Amino acid sequence: MRIPPRIATGIALAAALLVGGPVAASAAPAQLTAHSSTVAVAAVGDICQSKLPPEAHDTLDLIEAGGPYPYPQDGTVFQNREGLLPQQSSDYYHEYTVETPGSDDRGARRIVTGESDQEDYYTADHYESFDLVDYTC
Repeated sequence: MRIPPRIATGIALAAALLVGGPVAASAAPAQLTAHSSTVAVAAVGDICQSKLPPEAHDTLDLIEAGGPYPYPQDGTVFQNREGLLPQQSSDYYHEYTVETPGSDDRGARRIVTGESDQEDYYTADHYESFDLVDYTC
């Protein structure tokens, strides 16, 4: 299994923050009109690493160690079909399962990683929304 590279410079994350403004939670997606069509654009929120559920910490530890992962889908390319994360090349993001206690399947929680150092996104609602993990708090 290919482990996604982590580029320590953080250039992509910095560019996303500069282009998109500060990373902040949004109660509702903004609406943009482009060429007579309306497109929903959702802001990516943020979450302190300390506020993640314990299972997300376990997943982040597995990612850092390079596995082994509990599900064959872990580490596969996340295609960002929802368009909620900053636009990147098609193999930029990878997804990993965050165990959901009491769930009979993979559940809805995931960590999606980008190639930049500490560019990790958490979703508790199966890609309906994302929070960038803040490692400074």
